[in-house]
Amino acid sequence: MKLSDLIVGLNVKEINGNVDVEINEVKTDSNFVSDGDLFICINGGNFDGHDFVQQAMYYGASAIITERRLQISLPQVVVEDCRIAMSVIASNFYGHPDKKLKLIGVTGTNGKTTTTHIIKKILDLSGIKSGIIGTLGAFYGDKFIEPTLTTPDPLTLYKILKDMLETGVEIVAMEVSAHSLALDKLYGLQFEVAVFTNFTQDHLDYFKTMDEYKKAKLKLFSEFKCKYKVLNADDESYKDFALASRESISYGIFSPSDVFAMDIVDAGDRSKFILNLFDCVYDVELKLKGEFNVYNALAAVTAVSVVGIRVDDAVYGLENISVVSGRMERIYSNGFSVYVDYAHTPDGLKKALTTLKTPENRLVCVFGCGGNRDKTKRKTMGEISGQFADFTIITSDNPRFEEPMDIIYEIEDGIAKVNKNYVAIQDRLQAIEYAINHARNGDVILVAGKGSENYQDILGIKHVFKDKDIIEEIIRGRRSD
Repeated sequence: MKLSDLIVGLNVKEINGNVDVEINEVKTDSNFVSDGDLFICINGGNFDGHDFVQQAMYYGASAIITERRLQISLPQVVVEDCRIAMSVIASNFYGHPDKKLKLIGVTGTNGKTTTTHIIKKILDLSGIKSGIIGTLGAFYGDKFIEPTLTTPDPLTLYKILKDMLETGVEIVAMEVSAHSLALDKLYGLQFEVAVFTNFTQDHLDYFKTMDEYKKAKLKLFSEFKCKYKVLNADDESYKDFALASRESISYGIFSPSDVFAMDIVDAGDRSKFILNLFDCVYDVELKLKGEFNVYNALAAVTAVSVVGIRVDDAVYGLENISVVSGRMERIYSNGFSVYVDYAHTPDGLKKALTTLKTPENRLVCVFGCGGNRDKTKRKTMGEISGQFADFTIITSDNPRFEEPMDIIYEIEDGIAKVNKNYVAIQDRLQAIEYAINHARNGDVILVAGKGSENYQDILGIKHVFKDKDIIEEIIRGRRSD
């Protein structure tokens, strides 16, 4: 493809050189540039692509996209914003697959993964070929692409969308992270539906304030073309999102809503409720536990209904979904129960604990907090575990480049104020082992924070580690003793 075709739609400040040069691939990492590639100078915070142009040229780059004029011999296109340019170029390079697909974007602090998986299940059972892009990776047909970020970079995203289109996918449910919105990764995408799940504390290491974090989320509803906007009417930030959305469709449990659930009953690992879906009333038995999953189900069933799925088919799909990997997933139940959940925010941990807590059983929580991330939530999450769990085991999560015990001390500062029933065990395997080996009859153990992640990030190295596998290995060991 010619460079001139790739830059269609860009806000170009200046062009130097021949724009009819042929481009083989588009790259943003100079280490992976090959002959004939276009190199886009992305400022990634820690590294600035402008500093690596000479390396890109050495490896054979044919042209450069830059935010300032460079003293080079290659054709260069100077733009206002290389990140926006990357989105536009990616769309041009892969033939605008998003324009031929129906996209359902789901944003919110918690619930994105479960909501998108429920959407896909309903669509599949309704005979609609669908795909998912999100935290657990990309799923479509018999294909699976390993996850990198919740929302991939534009070059990866458009490549996946193109392949989805070529394999017959009609509707794509994708998680939309606040980071992707703040960094304009989705610039130019058109959504059939935008869904808002909830807004609570997270990512303050990056956004610094809750207002800045909210502004990023709001961009999906105020700056993107969305035919339908589906909002959680019970969330404290609902009014902000409704204002940004103008016309929207609401769902909820306690507030007046277009779609709502009532008479919710906890039925073991299931939830029973009456669903009012646009004035059609159904008794629903959801194979997911917890009120928060009822909200996820409401968001999903509303989204699929507005894209044309028959109400009866939507409800049928809702009743035939299964547990999403690492999301309130029961791993073991024989004398005592062990659950794994991704809860890694204060609100997420509170909802997970209150869902599992009963007067009859002792609730044990195993959790930690990630390093080099929002430090302000550590003490709060300690307080939450101390308040709702009967016993807490504080451990390591993904410490990254922080000292694990420093993180544990910050969590301990919160829990010690409300509950002295805890221990600190830095090694996560040993912490899980301690919980299982000291389990009493009837205990409920929650291993929180990592969900289905299959690694532990320590000093930049991702070590193989999956909570579910560890739990099953320990249980097998107990059985063989």
